[in-house]
Amino acid sequence: MSQLTVLVGPRDHVQGPSAAPVTLLEYGDFECPHCGRAYPIVKEIQRRLGADLRFAFRHFPLTQIHPHAEHAAESAEATAEHDKFWPMHDLLFEHQDSLEDPQLIEYATELGIDPEWFASALEDGRFEHRVREQFLSGVRSGVNGTPTFFVNGVRYDGSWDALGDVLADAVLTKD
Repeated sequence: MSQLTVLVGPRDHVQGPSAAPVTLLEYGDFECPHCGRAYPIVKEIQRRLGADLRFAFRHFPLTQIHPHAEHAAESAEATAEHDKFWPMHDLLFEHQDSLEDPQLIEYATELGIDPEWFASALEDGRFEHRVREQFLSGVRSGVNGTPTFFVNGVRYDGSWDALGDVLADAVLTKD
């Protein structure tokens, strides 16, 4: 089993308490249709487990097959500067078929972010390094596709539909 080489920490985008008994980490790509199908499953797991789950998301844009994935990831990082990572994360997954720069700027504007600042950040690649850093942490952990999930630092290769039950069982065994 693959182990997570860079543990979830303060630089990660996290929802849920740090003391949660289970941490679910997703390496994802906003343009990936498989990630799009996993998105509502993760949302349901979060709803179901509540404070027993800490969820983290890291970027793993597959730019060879998803031409808008890199800028989508960078846009999420740009919005994180304004504490809007999670609202942008959700918008990107909910609008996977509209990830060109004009749409990304529109989403940022909807979230109250200055469109000129945002467009400039995308244009000059201000957040490219951060996305690359997360991508490389995935490579070091054996990630080769998206979505890839880790449960408490161990790669999960089972069915996404069973993921909620696996996490619920992990919560029970932590008590």
